[in-house]
Amino acid sequence: QVQLVESGGGLVQAGGSLRLSCAASGRTFITYSMGWFRQAPGKEREFVAAINRSGGVTYYADSMKGRFTISRDNAKNTVYLQMNSLKPEDTAVYYCAASNSPWDTRSNGNQYNYWGQGTQVTVSS
Repeated sequence: QVQLVESGGGLVQAGGSLRLSCAASGRTFITYSMGWFRQAPGKEREFVAAINRSGGVTYYADSMKGRFTISRDNAKNTVYLQMNSLKPEDTAVYYCAASNSPWDTRSNGNQYNYWGQGTQVTVSS
């Protein structure tokens, strides 16, 4: 069992930055690939980024490449999402998730085993 708690969301102006954190409970954090997803009102959940168990490999949705950076600190059981050059269309609830499925399923939310409660990110124009 893994419990995930996100933090770091808030209100920011367009062009600004935010850093989301996701703290995981348990000693098995390193056995999970981690992902970030988001869901805007009235829209389906959307993949944002993923990182493999060691933190050496990352993967991003095309619209986030160059603006968002996912990282993890296995000693602290924490995964991060640094978001730069934020746009109003980035407004959403952001969720972190843990997966023990194969890496090639990294963008498929249905392959993730555990989810956090989400943190709201609002980008004003």
